[in-house]
Amino acid sequence: MSESTDSHDLAVIGAGINGAGIARDAAMRGLKVILLEKDDVCSGTSWISSRLIHGGLRYLEYGEIPLVYESLHERRNLRRIAPHLVRPLRISIPIYESARRGKLLIRLGMIAYDILSWNKAMPRHEMLGRDAMIAAAPGLAAEGLKGGARYFDAQVEFAERLVLENVLAARAAGASIRTYTKVTGFEIDGGRVRAVAVEDMLTGERESLPVASVINATGPWVDRVLDTADESTPSLIGGTKGSHIIVRPFDGAPDEAFYVEAAADGRPFFIISWNGLYLIGTTDIRYDGSLDKCRASSEEIDYLLTETNRVFPAAGLSMKDICYAYAGVRPLPAREEGPESAITRKHIIRINDDIAANLISIIGGKLTTYRNLAEQAVDLAGKVIPRRRLAPCRTHDTPLPGGARLDEASARLETVAGLSAGGRQRLLRIYGGRAERIAELAEAEPEHASTLDSDGRLLAAEAAFVAGNEEIRTLADVIYRRMMLGLDADQGRPHYPAIAGIVARECGWDDSRRERELDALVAYSDSLLPGAGE
Repeated sequence: MSESTDSHDLAVIGAGINGAGIARDAAMRGLKVILLEKDDVCSGTSWISSRLIHGGLRYLEYGEIPLVYESLHERRNLRRIAPHLVRPLRISIPIYESARRGKLLIRLGMIAYDILSWNKAMPRHEMLGRDAMIAAAPGLAAEGLKGGARYFDAQVEFAERLVLENVLAARAAGASIRTYTKVTGFEIDGGRVRAVAVEDMLTGERESLPVASVINATGPWVDRVLDTADESTPSLIGGTKGSHIIVRPFDGAPDEAFYVEAAADGRPFFIISWNGLYLIGTTDIRYDGSLDKCRASSEEIDYLLTETNRVFPAAGLSMKDICYAYAGVRPLPAREEGPESAITRKHIIRINDDIAANLISIIGGKLTTYRNLAEQAVDLAGKVIPRRRLAPCRTHDTPLPGGARLDEASARLETVAGLSAGGRQRLLRIYGGRAERIAELAEAEPEHASTLDSDGRLLAAEAAFVAGNEEIRTLADVIYRRMMLGLDADQGRPHYPAIAGIVARECGWDDSRRERELDALVAYSDSLLPGAGE
């Protein structure tokens, strides 16, 4: 094992939303940061969410008012720093006679939600009668319908890009980014972590990295990371499994989002218009299986299909209508008893002083509140790093890399021949202001100016830009977590060979490596098809 002589103030383990946000905050505040991730950016819990930036209306049921307030405050911050990724979303709640939550309870929840977000820019809620609810969503089941409510939250269509832009911002502030780099142990001396042992998962190279502090932000893998230091440490994580299914538009589908109470167990779930498709979920069940190969079960899929068909009877959805499904484990605090939905969604930032005084772990957290969590975590890290004074936190009002120059990028894309209006819009909603650089690349290099599809949506320049600028190491990184084609109905499969050719040229892959990457990508896409995990 080689030993690096380059010491870092802070090693952040895990490049999901929390780890990426922490790395950005810490680097912007003057710390020398290294971000370590055993897979790719946003390849774990962060990508399996419902893709909402929301206050957590359901959390009011369990009295978690401070969490709702924090979430609504952070929703405003994210709309300000990432306007290309976080957009308002209107959500409807139908109320049926058989529902556990009646019209009065929903109305009270709506009022509380408005009060807690008193200075929001989005409209207040509205209560609808039965006829108005049916007029707003004609495909909605009418039998037993009493009315409903409509309110606004926000959606992050591509959570992957939100995570990535935090990583890119951390890199721009001086952080080192190491994906596909697994932490295999800690070197502890005098009650402090002195170095982190890592292994490159693609090359097998091992290394020891000197550090002054460590934040373990690995989500459901938190306990596994801590076990490499001390296997006797009590478990901190008691995660629950959540699954989603993705379907094409169906008969009677609503135009926006619906938040519906399931008849089977009373648990609310979402039916959301998303990425030209519909995202349906999530489940919430205890889980002790593989964290690395978690997939939606047939029982969960049947549950989501049955409940959707009940609320939108014309849909007639079945297994064959599912484009793909995804599942993962929420990194919630360990709790042996009580319903899964009642486990707190508040985050916990814990010094693992039973192992080392400079080792911190993150338990829980939400997409919506990651920025505030990161600020708190870095504040704490600053206290355990000797002789370091932190600069003030600036993440609440500093735009993410794509959050600036949106108008300039839009104008520049207009000049790219062959790129359709839909293609321009697609690039803006994925890359924001950074799409300007894709246009520049297309204009500067003729081989990158061509489109890869008959609709003029995909530029060769996009694949080249991603390969050269966005910390990719595999073809799946490009398709699923950079260009976002893997989340299309066909998982982007028609474009795999052409994109593989461009990426291979940009990255210097030989023919053998290119073919291995293609095979691995197809295998990964296949693993997301319904029934693949059983």
